[in-house]
Amino acid sequence: MTDALTIAVAGLGTVGSETVRLLQSGAELLAARAGRPLHLTAVSARDRSRDRGVDLGPYAWFDDAAEMAATADCDVVVELIGGSDGPAKRVCEAALGAGRHVVTANKALIAHEGLSLARMADGAGKALACEAAVAGGIPILKGLREGLAANRASAVFGILNGTCNYILSEMEATGQDFAEVLAEAQRLGYAEADPAFDIDGVDAAHKLAILAAIGFNARIDFADVHVEGIRQVSAADIDYAKQLGYRIKLIGHAQHMGREGAGQLALRVGPALVPLDRPLGGIGGVFNAVVVEGDAVGHVMLVGPGAGGGPTASAVIADLIDIARGQAPPTFGVSADRLTAHPVQPIEQRVGAYYIRARVLDRPGVLADISAVLRDEAVSVESLIQRGRSSADPVALVIVTHDAQEAAISRALARIATIDTVLEPPTVMRIEPSLG
Repeated sequence: MTDALTIAVAGLGTVGSETVRLLQSGAELLAARAGRPLHLTAVSARDRSRDRGVDLGPYAWFDDAAEMAATADCDVVVELIGGSDGPAKRVCEAALGAGRHVVTANKALIAHEGLSLARMADGAGKALACEAAVAGGIPILKGLREGLAANRASAVFGILNGTCNYILSEMEATGQDFAEVLAEAQRLGYAEADPAFDIDGVDAAHKLAILAAIGFNARIDFADVHVEGIRQVSAADIDYAKQLGYRIKLIGHAQHMGREGAGQLALRVGPALVPLDRPLGGIGGVFNAVVVEGDAVGHVMLVGPGAGGGPTASAVIADLIDIARGQAPPTFGVSADRLTAHPVQPIEQRVGAYYIRARVLDRPGVLADISAVLRDEAVSVESLIQRGRSSADPVALVIVTHDAQEAAISRALARIATIDTVLEPPTVMRIEPSLG
């Protein structure tokens, strides 16, 4: 067996501690699969005294993670600190600058700084591996880069955030509203104390940017991803969607528009109505699911746990094994300089069906007023749900449109919000009938 691959780990939170545990407990198995031992030599974290459930005594301890990355006795630095800049970025730059490979689970860092770091890695002839950054234990990046290498991908989409998927699933199962389920998710540890990155769609958007870069060999500017979260989704919306044959999911959607679209990319994250009878509609709980649409293979869907110490550490170890074998591919499947910039379709140009829910006074003429606005904007109604009670009580008016341009929908909603009998700005969500 050849010399060991030596490893330093920066960040000893849930994922870092589990990575150490796997390296310790699975040493014999990992050595057999890698063709050489994987030896941990150094670690770094903010708190030396914290009990992490693993023995850290055999390893050199560094208070400064960047110093460790530059000077420790190691071939690979594993960055598990998190954040799109600051210490995480300095660790990766220090490691690559010192001629070491980097493995990271940091989706924010790769989404925002991945291009510059990949160029550093290319220049140094080292790996910048990030399988753990997207969908936890699901080997989706390896699948895109290697298993589906013969395909020209036209779309990559799916459920990319387990916290949001859990919240939406529980809202459906219990009938509770968003705030109640979020509080319970925080109590159970499925949501962070500050859940904004998850529930506002940012975490899913980071992952989508990485998937799009690999799937389309594209240079992605994160600012081009249209991002919406799930705060506005109510239990009533989930119930109405189900009556209409849909389930609401937070969907990340990247699509290459092809020649007819002049090579445009559509990049969006937001709550969407997915048909109940499609595979994506059946993915519940904290699971992630990613669908790739390729010209040779058709649709391929990968499903699994999208977060957590074990699944994410599993992906980290997979990258380490690739590096040990000398098989680590470029970060985005091709060298950074071969990534191509594409024009991005403005969200206003999206064409598709929409779900609209308005809270209105149940008075004669309200439906006619709303219908007139939709007619003026060339938005055709496919179906609606209206249940009146009494003229004194507000009621919900739910409309499903035929395909329309988003710009027209936005103009119509702005006008509808000004109608006297409409009590608040209407809720709108995209319908994605073709997904999954």
